[in-house]
Amino acid sequence: MPDTEDGMTMTPLRSALFIPGNKERMLAKASGVNADAILPDMEDSVPDAEKANARTIISTFLPQLRDTSALIIPRVNALETGWIEKDLSAVVGPYIDGISVGKINTPSDITEVSTLMAKLERRAGLPVGQLRIIPWIETAQAIMNCYEIFLASTRIIAGAFGAEDFTNDLGVERLDDESQLLFARSRLCTAARAAGITALDTPYFRFRDDDGLRASSTAARHLGFKGRFAIHPAQVETINECFSPSAKEIEHARRVVAAFEEAEARGRGSTSLDGVVIDVPVVKRARAFLALVER
Repeated sequence: MPDTEDGMTMTPLRSALFIPGNKERMLAKASGVNADAILPDMEDSVPDAEKANARTIISTFLPQLRDTSALIIPRVNALETGWIEKDLSAVVGPYIDGISVGKINTPSDITEVSTLMAKLERRAGLPVGQLRIIPWIETAQAIMNCYEIFLASTRIIAGAFGAEDFTNDLGVERLDDESQLLFARSRLCTAARAAGITALDTPYFRFRDDDGLRASSTAARHLGFKGRFAIHPAQVETINECFSPSAKEIEHARRVVAAFEEAEARGRGSTSLDGVVIDVPVVKRARAFLALVER
């Protein structure tokens, strides 16, 4: 996340675990999962007939969830559903760090959500703007607007890519190689970086396929994603591992910095390491990587 004085935005957000809000047993077990964020869900994982029940259950569990080390970021229903005000009323308060909201298409959607949140923050005695937003980018319109969306509010800490709704909007099948998602993923990652926020990849739905999850997450990291969503607790450790620096990567970054500093001391602006040129952009990337390791 961006380097600010805010403690939450200094926290790496590698894994974000969805928990259906109407499943008390699953919420009760959340404290035993090593996810960076927990998302009690009121949206897609909850049937329409269970929406009100999910609000009540989540509201009851929030104090317990707050005792975990994870960020608590409930996902509310989209503006278009008509449920968002009730969802926000159920969760806005001292026990959450922010909210995640589905199907954001324009910057004005963010303005509307933020206005609703400000009203509820005042009611709860919280400073206006304290709670953050993770918008879901999951339509063609949203992909084309994502940079402007990410700049629409200082509440936004990350942008989430929703592949299932995106391919549905495009009217295409989601292929195993995910080739039809490359443009959307690349655009979202680039926009997130330009806006100074974190890019989070779509869930991997084959939750028993650890090799597939690992391959998909590694590819996502290479595109610029800093984390992704989990739909099952068993996915969390693999996701954390894929989006964490490895010992090999750390050692290489240190060697890059050391080689460059040695060259710099001799008055040179570049050098080489293992047959590869090391210049200013490369060493900047290595130093930024090592700063992430320290966090």
